[in-house]
Amino acid sequence: MKGLILSGGKGTRMRPITHTAAKQLLPVANKPILFYGIEALRSADIKDIGIIISPETGSAVQAAVGNGERWGVKINYILQDEPLGLAHAVKTARPFLGDDTFVMYLGDNLIKDGVAPLVKRFQESKVDAFILLKEVSNPSAFGVAELGKEGRILSLEEKPAKPKSNLALVGVYLFNKNIHKAIDEIKPSHRGELEITDAIQKLIETNFHVGSYVLQNWWLDTGKKDDMLEANRVVLDEMSDVSMLGKIDSDSKLSGRVHVGKGTILKKLQCARSSYDW
Repeated sequence: MKGLILSGGKGTRMRPITHTAAKQLLPVANKPILFYGIEALRSADIKDIGIIISPETGSAVQAAVGNGERWGVKINYILQDEPLGLAHAVKTARPFLGDDTFVMYLGDNLIKDGVAPLVKRFQESKVDAFILLKEVSNPSAFGVAELGKEGRILSLEEKPAKPKSNLALVGVYLFNKNIHKAIDEIKPSHRGELEITDAIQKLIETNFHVGSYVLQNWWLDTGKKDDMLEANRVVLDEMSDVSMLGKIDSDSKLSGRVHVGKGTILKKLQCARSSYDW
């Protein structure tokens, strides 16, 4: 199985912050958002990863991520000239993906439980596609799913005016090779984009099996400034009370939620008293 992380786009909703940085490189708990996606795929034992990049921010992403050696993965960079939709990104990545099954992960998303449990469900259920869903209060802002028995998808709509449910598509999708034929058969939406929801709907209409799982833990879409603040709050709150990777002397102590990085040395500072003649 391969991984496909989308790290393109122009980040217009995050301006002015993204005038000088890719939105996927903005930090959450002092770590670029994109790194969480790479770590999630690596935890699912996915070591061959393609990253979709844009002409505007691609060089910054490549400089930050490198070849993947630090995570024990191989990174392949795939240029998407224009942000023409998620399905267009998959189409652009077809030479890299081949006929392999793959996980598509939106690079500005964070999921508490990662993707390893989802990969296992996908492989065991032997479906053609598997999507993650989450109950939201504003489904019109997302792709929305209508479910049938046993979590089978009946229909999908992209940002509907009158949603059929409150189940939004989370930014993680699992596909087999049949998604490529479905993408070839769809047309751009009114937004001028090839929508992944339309491609999945095409799978449903042609009698392929699309499964789903409704997340119970948190999912964070960091596409807006307020979302970034909330993501930092949630991730920091999840951290353990004390993480000591450095060294501390016998005269010092840690109190509260503290992370001490590798190579750090904490020691009591000895201050010498001085006297002055005036």
